[in-house]
Amino acid sequence: MDAKEGRLPTLGNRGGGWVALQGVIFVVAAMVGWLGMRWPSSARPWLWVAGVVALVAGVGLLLAGGAGLGRQLTPFPRPVKDGVLRDDGIYGFARHPIYGGVLVLLLGWALVSSPLALAPFLLGAGFFDAKRRREEVWLLEKYPDYAAYSERVTRRFVPFVW
Repeated sequence: MDAKEGRLPTLGNRGGGWVALQGVIFVVAAMVGWLGMRWPSSARPWLWVAGVVALVAGVGLLLAGGAGLGRQLTPFPRPVKDGVLRDDGIYGFARHPIYGGVLVLLLGWALVSSPLALAPFLLGAGFFDAKRRREEVWLLEKYPDYAAYSERVTRRFVPFVW
């Protein structure tokens, strides 16, 4: 853990403030997508196809990440007290596939709705990277093997990509 990661705010005992902030990002993305200007009509069919593919992939990542955590699944970034480090399944390919799924969903939403919805996607990318860094501080505290895991699994959000 570097000093920068240790300075990220906890935003509550379990990180509830992080959850509230991501809710704001979701609301902004929805509003901008519904109310924002549309993509040029010549680009809409291709963007719609790419967007639907991204939406399906995002849901897949979310479901795989949730299934991989099972009863340990929580919206909060602080790990549950009786949890174990998951490094198999989807977690053998990406450390935070649920966050990756959300980001891919935000991208897909922008592609099917409005170019202005790319702004919440970009905001979300920065936000989830910060949330990931805060969570990893807690994961390192709870699981001594997390450092070796993060060296072995280098993709943070999306297997083979990011």
